[in-house]
Amino acid sequence: MKTIILKKNKEESLLRFHPWVFSGAIQQMDDDIQEGDVVRVLTSRREFIAVGHYQVGSIAVRVLSFQDEPIDDQLWFRRLQAAFDMRKALGFAFSDTNDTYRLVHGEGDNLPGLVIDCYGQTAVMQAHSVGMHVVRQQIAEQLVKVMDGRIKNVYYKSETTLPFKADLGQENGFLIGGDADNTAMENGLRFYVDWLRGQKTGFFVDQRDNRSLLQQYARGKRVLNMFCYTGGFSVYAMRGGAEMVHSVDSSAKAIELTNANVQLNFPGDSRHEAFCEDAFKFLDAADDLYDLIILDPPAFAKHRAALGNALKGYTRLNMKAFERIRKGGILFTFSCSQVVTKDHFRNAVFTAAAKTGRNVRILHQLHQPADHPINIYHPEGEYLKGLVLYVE
Repeated sequence: MKTIILKKNKEESLLRFHPWVFSGAIQQMDDDIQEGDVVRVLTSRREFIAVGHYQVGSIAVRVLSFQDEPIDDQLWFRRLQAAFDMRKALGFAFSDTNDTYRLVHGEGDNLPGLVIDCYGQTAVMQAHSVGMHVVRQQIAEQLVKVMDGRIKNVYYKSETTLPFKADLGQENGFLIGGDADNTAMENGLRFYVDWLRGQKTGFFVDQRDNRSLLQQYARGKRVLNMFCYTGGFSVYAMRGGAEMVHSVDSSAKAIELTNANVQLNFPGDSRHEAFCEDAFKFLDAADDLYDLIILDPPAFAKHRAALGNALKGYTRLNMKAFERIRKGGILFTFSCSQVVTKDHFRNAVFTAAAKTGRNVRILHQLHQPADHPINIYHPEGEYLKGLVLYVE
């Protein structure tokens, strides 16, 4: 196994079990280390401290174990089994009303660089590191063993998540099985999941609990679902008894998928209408029409350098909603940008409220669900944050 040696005292974060080694902490490394290789990490005193996947970039090693152990099929099996056991304990794996959940959440499940979402009998796997890409087939095979017949198809979808400089030339496709049913159930509602061309793994599993909360507030409301994507919030609002639901997205494909999901659950229901339009332009023309608005935009900042512009974007977007929402309205507003902290986001929304002069109260502070666990030693894993606001 190849070796990396750290600079003096640069092992401190690893002693606190943080699962990343940054490139600036490295003193020397073997000449023949290739991106995706498994490497042993040693302190400046040549003492073992971790083993993980090497990758070019600021995060040089994603730690797979703090024990000096082989990284093999047995390790993948144990980690996947632990992840599955936790989902069983949470009630996700054997539910009659839900077959949609995240099975592996990267560092939160001690599998950094790997995401696996389950939709019925299909698992969609996404690699965010070259190391996980290299072992994708082995992990898929161990996954099927762990799931013991519950998963028959494993679809690999990492074209947009792997470092482009790695030049891997990989393509999305089935690693195991194929031609799978692309409908999934979430809390008794059915959704088409576009794992072939859709965003993330095809569906935003992380908003399940927040969609259920929205349903509780929807009765009799005129609802606007911005950045609707698959229409998840729209479908829940309709089940909650909304008077009217409008879904908006700039993507024609998203609008098509939203309409299909509404039709799947509420065929022929005239309460819903979808619009393919820019969010800001639509809000400009939406004066005093809606009393429940959902703002769930894509990540405004994918890296720290974009943080300033992202916060301005969140402020501007929420200002538009505050200006347009009816008196006594409720706003669900979110950020899924990892570099935007809860305090950053709350301050951006506070600024928006102050600039519009609306009296705003916080009803709920929202976050990612239990099947997206946060490793206590890796606070960066907390990425989804949201607020439910009452606007007078």
